[in-house]
Amino acid sequence: MLPGGRVVKRGKKKGKKGEPKPYTGLEALLLFPDHGDYVATLGHGRSPYLALMRRFSAAFRFAYNRLLEGEKREDLKKEDGPLCTLFCLNTRYADDALLKAQALLTAQRELGENPRKVVFGGRKLLADLARLKRSNLPLYERKKAEWRERRKGTLYARGDKSKKGNPHLRLVVQDGSLFGAPTPQMNLWLQINLGEKRYAWALVKTSHPRLQALLSRVYAHEPYNVELALREGRVYALFSWEEELPPVSLTQEGGVLALDVNADPYGLALAVVNPDGSLRRHLTLFLEEVDRAKNRGAKEIALWRMAHQIVSLAQEEGVAIATERLKHLPKGRRGDGLGPAFRRQAHRFAYRSLLGKVHALARKRGIQSLEVNPQDTSTIGMLKYAPLLSLSKDVAAAYVIGRGFKEEIPKPLKALLQDPSFHDRPRRFYEGRIAQLKERHREEKNPYLKRKLRRELAQMRKALATLPSLQGEPGGPAGSTAGRNPQGIHAWRALRVGLFLPLLGRKVPRDLSVLKPILLGSWEGWKGGLDPHPGGGSAAADAHLRVGVGSGG
Repeated sequence: MLPGGRVVKRGKKKGKKGEPKPYTGLEALLLFPDHGDYVATLGHGRSPYLALMRRFSAAFRFAYNRLLEGEKREDLKKEDGPLCTLFCLNTRYADDALLKAQALLTAQRELGENPRKVVFGGRKLLADLARLKRSNLPLYERKKAEWRERRKGTLYARGDKSKKGNPHLRLVVQDGSLFGAPTPQMNLWLQINLGEKRYAWALVKTSHPRLQALLSRVYAHEPYNVELALREGRVYALFSWEEELPPVSLTQEGGVLALDVNADPYGLALAVVNPDGSLRRHLTLFLEEVDRAKNRGAKEIALWRMAHQIVSLAQEEGVAIATERLKHLPKGRRGDGLGPAFRRQAHRFAYRSLLGKVHALARKRGIQSLEVNPQDTSTIGMLKYAPLLSLSKDVAAAYVIGRGFKEEIPKPLKALLQDPSFHDRPRRFYEGRIAQLKERHREEKNPYLKRKLRRELAQMRKALATLPSLQGEPGGPAGSTAGRNPQGIHAWRALRVGLFLPLLGRKVPRDLSVLKPILLGSWEGWKGGLDPHPGGGSAAADAHLRVGVGSGG
């Protein structure tokens, strides 16, 4: 339960055995001193003892489709089963292919994707191939080679403690006498089981900080998983193992550090909330360093640095961490009418990557991390806490997340919902605006601008349809993160629709202090200074129309 009484459901209780296990690891380049070993591993040649990665990749695709059809894993991995006989794999390699296929199938279902539409090799890369087939031959050939590597260049073997680490892709530490003259330098080798007592050897090259942790597992015969991948003709190995996490020492009982991520301005709003729901402190962290990163590696370093800063703050305050559960944000596409500036902002927005790093670091440091439903957090923050506490809309949203997302509408706003004049003003505004948008859409010749006006028209109609819920019983979202509270759930949204654009001139106002008199019960005095017919006259409607369409709200 978060401060404020919010209970956060984290799915069905599966017990310790059913919980997802945290893994860590490192990636290394493999060098094959013997070219024959390289050929045998990658798959060039027709011998049944060669082409291991190609055969395993084909078995992985075959296993995925059979599991999708409902066949049992026990039947598929038998020695006389299809995986072993069709692809010349032993039962352990066959079971590893099934394990990898089952993981992909489970992930697709949990993400709500259609598992029958999986594209092995990458959907985006396949689309690029179709687009480049007749336009750019050199680039097409490079993309085609990358497609083949992703589709056919995979090999996976899980670790096993009873088999001294990993029976099929085993790490061996020895000097340089394996190939050539002995040297005093100790080298790390990967022994690849090709089947029928045949082995390939590859030198493991890496300077990763976790190398010592991996070596300690090798010496202790602890299990480690190995996955080989082919990229630009080189073979890379990803070594992973289950991580021992410390017990949770900082929980929500001591308070919550809540995060709200924003694309404009590009940054994080943080609010430290006490157990009683009061605001202890707040701050904003901007992500200019991420925006200025020259490449993907520099961007990852900047995001990790930011994640460390956030988790260190939670340790300093002695609180848990709460974030929104964000699954998908629309990033736009060419020709959608939103403009290139919006698409640039949306595509640079690394919210999922940053939040994933924050939760991973929190688990490693014994800090409880929570994900809450993001529904209406910004609206509640802007209407209730930003005016009263002189907070920005982003910090106010983070405060709502930290309080537990169970909010009652203040009495002055409840009274406002019952005021007939408040109902009349936004209704006339939206009706007038819809009429003007229809006229402009009818006269516009540019197809892109017509699409933009059509989107704005749909938004205005949706806002107008929200206004009747002003008569409903007010209330706030509450309960589990997986469901919705149907009673009065649109009251906050209706207040937003009725106040912001018709009376403040923007869909998302920056200055919300003007709403403070309303929250203090002075609606009658506040509305006295307004235009008596907002949205009713042509001049007022034109002004609002320019604000909404030009700025995007």
